[in-house]
Amino acid sequence: MKLRALLDRLSEHGVRFAVIGGVALIARGVQRATEDLDIAYARDRDNLRRLATALATIHPRLRGVPGDLPFVLDEVSLRNGLNFTLDTDLGPLDLLGEVPGLGTFDHVDEASSELEIDGVPLLVLTLDGLERAKRAAGRPKDLLDLGYIKALRDVSS
Repeated sequence: MKLRALLDRLSEHGVRFAVIGGVALIARGVQRATEDLDIAYARDRDNLRRLATALATIHPRLRGVPGDLPFVLDEVSLRNGLNFTLDTDLGPLDLLGEVPGLGTFDHVDEASSELEIDGVPLLVLTLDGLERAKRAAGRPKDLLDLGYIKALRDVSS
């Protein structure tokens, strides 16, 4: 995954988003690997347009569906959908219009703070926000992440 290139592309196009998931955990100090970039994105019309423009030239494709399935990620697709799991020329990217345990982008924004990732200042979900989201998702990997979050807090206190 070309994380820096994905983050730069979103930032350069003025997309309002917050980093969530594995990259947010790593940015907050959890030692773990991740295979994709997960972001929560604002769903206002201007931001959907900026997001579609930012991703257009890196050929977003739906992950896990036949390659010949017609799909165009544009403002209309983003408005009509909510959460998208994509492959791009720069690596896997998951777009979440709503985050379990938190809600819409406004709620994610409230549960985030600014951090630098690869030299880029970005909005990143806090440990408290990550804990709420991971607890709500409840998948085995999320439960494991809750253990990492607890361990990080134990070391920090």
